[in-house]
Amino acid sequence: MSSMFGALGISASGMAAERLRMDVTSDNLANADSTKGADGQPYQRQEVVLQAGGQSFSDVLGGVQAGVQATAIVSDPSPGREVYDPSHPDANAQGYVTLPNVNTVTEMTDLITESRSYEANVQAMDTAKQLYLKTLDVLR
Repeated sequence: MSSMFGALGISASGMAAERLRMDVTSDNLANADSTKGADGQPYQRQEVVLQAGGQSFSDVLGGVQAGVQATAIVSDPSPGREVYDPSHPDANAQGYVTLPNVNTVTEMTDLITESRSYEANVQAMDTAKQLYLKTLDVLR
């Protein structure tokens, strides 16, 4: 019976993954100008690592849920942006401030993609639900 509703679980896992990605992207946007974090360094852009779940035959037999799962949130290792602003309190001796490696255009593009992926998973879940309801109607 659990495999009958597998499409719902797959869609739900996709929705959860996209929600997490949207949360991380929102954090990136909120910290786009944070020159000092708790460690005294500029904020580092974060990314979510996703992995497909339940793809092998042994996974299916072992009850591993198919779909997608977030395995980690990692820092983007690319360097921050150097901006000349000698009046900034975090400027170095040459007058440059190191800003986070967050590009707002990239983050907004990611946010749109994540939102549309979430919507696609909602549509897939609704379609599966309608199919299950039609199946129940036929069995009556």
